[in-house]
Amino acid sequence: MSMLVNCPNCRTQLQLPPAACFIRCTICLAVTQVDQTYFLSPPPPPYSSAYHHQYHVPVPPVPYPYGQMPAGQPVGVHGKKRAVVCGVSYRNTGLELKGSVNDAMCMKFLLRNRFNFPESSILMLTEEENDPDRKPTKENMRRALHWLVQGCQPGDSLVFHFSGHGSQLINYTGDELDGYDETLCPMDCQTEGMILDDEINETIVRPLPPGVKLHAIVDACHSGTVLDLPFLCRMNRSGHYVWEDHRPRSGVWKGTSGGEVISFSGCDDHQISIDTRALSKIALTGAMTFSFIQAIEHGYATTYGTMLNSMRSTIYNNDLGGNYVTSFPTMYPINDRSKQFYWFPYLKPFLEIR
Repeated sequence: MSMLVNCPNCRTQLQLPPAACFIRCTICLAVTQVDQTYFLSPPPPPYSSAYHHQYHVPVPPVPYPYGQMPAGQPVGVHGKKRAVVCGVSYRNTGLELKGSVNDAMCMKFLLRNRFNFPESSILMLTEEENDPDRKPTKENMRRALHWLVQGCQPGDSLVFHFSGHGSQLINYTGDELDGYDETLCPMDCQTEGMILDDEINETIVRPLPPGVKLHAIVDACHSGTVLDLPFLCRMNRSGHYVWEDHRPRSGVWKGTSGGEVISFSGCDDHQISIDTRALSKIALTGAMTFSFIQAIEHGYATTYGTMLNSMRSTIYNNDLGGNYVTSFPTMYPINDRSKQFYWFPYLKPFLEIR
């Protein structure tokens, strides 16, 4: 497995080959000795013996109907694209946010112009929409999540983006390591309630069949584990990361039915995210959404690792990480952060590694 570190001389991001002792920066040519403690193992596979040994609770197979794939349905390479983009501003309430609609519009622009998502395949939910069915109410958000995965086939690429408030509620089922459910807050959350991570997982994670990939970008407070995925890669302000196993000890399966989900979260479960002008220099945006889009626009989308490091550097270099965003929890069901970013398969690595 390889990983990304910054050159100590010029701060350029370098990709470390497995077991490398030294690496030369292709920009400033400085030679850096590699600390072997950087190399961490990827998360265990969903049914590893290590997990059984640690908790003594076997993980059961995913139950029918999600546990089976119809015969004769090969995993495709290219399929349809579909996205749900939510920007909730909470107008005329004490919860009002100024940058969430900007985040949603920027994400739509990225999907349309960089990844060729058809206009008709992007469902926008903001308070700017005239259609009442396109307002980010709890009911409309629920319908949108079901629409996102409805009829998905191998080769499909799905995106869920949310910019708004997140919160926490006490968990009573025992499937949360910290004792709290993470939530997303629709525009009518004060009257209709919030959407729990359990519901989000059941709606857009568990049904995903083999060959379908979902990227979730959640720019909200307390959003670290808002999709309830089995594994979490936590990166701190210095760029170091560690894998965490978040599978419930009860054995309840929170993964997919063979598909793949990658969720980028703006902060940890106990932290808050912010809107700021410090990054765009013009308009208020979510720090996480801006750094995510900038990483892609600047060519750091070759792997998930390069994206995480680029996002961290953006936050760190603009002095936004001291009191607010101190980590980027990024959750994966399988594999590791050196895997190629699916949206941008045609990009060449920015640095030549020798």
